[in-house]
Amino acid sequence: MRDETSLRRFLHGLPGVDAVGLEQRAAGLATRSIKKDSKLWAIDTAISMVDLTTLEGADTEGKVRTLCAKGRRPDPEHPDVPRVAAICVYPDMVATAVAALGDSGVGVASVATAFPSGRSSLRVKLADTAYAVETGATEIDMVIDRGAFLSGRYGQVFDEIRQVKAACGTAHLKVILETGELATPDNVRRASWLGLLAGGDFIKTSTGKVSPAATLPVTHVMLQAVHDWHAATGELRGVKPAGGIRTTKDAIRYLVAVHEVAGPAWLDPHLFRFGASSLLNDLLMQRRTQLQGHYSGPDYVTVD
Repeated sequence: MRDETSLRRFLHGLPGVDAVGLEQRAAGLATRSIKKDSKLWAIDTAISMVDLTTLEGADTEGKVRTLCAKGRRPDPEHPDVPRVAAICVYPDMVATAVAALGDSGVGVASVATAFPSGRSSLRVKLADTAYAVETGATEIDMVIDRGAFLSGRYGQVFDEIRQVKAACGTAHLKVILETGELATPDNVRRASWLGLLAGGDFIKTSTGKVSPAATLPVTHVMLQAVHDWHAATGELRGVKPAGGIRTTKDAIRYLVAVHEVAGPAWLDPHLFRFGASSLLNDLLMQRRTQLQGHYSGPDYVTVD
């Protein structure tokens, strides 16, 4: 474990976030408009960044297989539509997803570590992670212990992330901060840096089970963190907003933020993802609109 005192000194020594300025910048960038060919590029880019997600207690193997088919070929009538980045499921559905995706190149992400609350022992969290990896997950989405973080037990959170990272083996680790429970932009910045220091390949806003989930201002803070991390270390780490991103307009606003805050290198599914269940439907409808010149309704795409 890193020394608790040194972690506290570093995290509390980070520059404070100007909350008013943050809101203003996020609102200003959200007004940017993208048209025609650029919009089609943005739609395809967003599709390629989607972690197509089902995280419900009523999930079945059939539902997961259907989702995988959609992830592999989002619009069967338009084979040029890119595949999604990954299918995200609970650990017990990983094997089903792996079999359904085959060699498609679509990743299999699994939530772990007592998702969504994170309220369990470290032993259980590590076993949860190991099970998902052993059954074929290529990415793990873990939740931090928000109670420990908000109590200032940064060393405990750091150590848990490090041990989960080790349990991932070659699988990539996304560290879920659950920003809706962190209350302040300064806490989001500290949690972002803590996740990066501990070895997270991505930092992720939310589980999607807590409101508010992803927001543009919070994502700006996290994008700035990975930008600054790269400037300090030369390492590229990713960001994943999740929860509440449902429309093409929303997705494009996030892509503008990625370009302007982190930089164009992050406009890549290896460094930016959308955690979403319904966003893909709107992206596909708006893509058809761009190509055909008229609005395509939900009857033309599969609705989850």
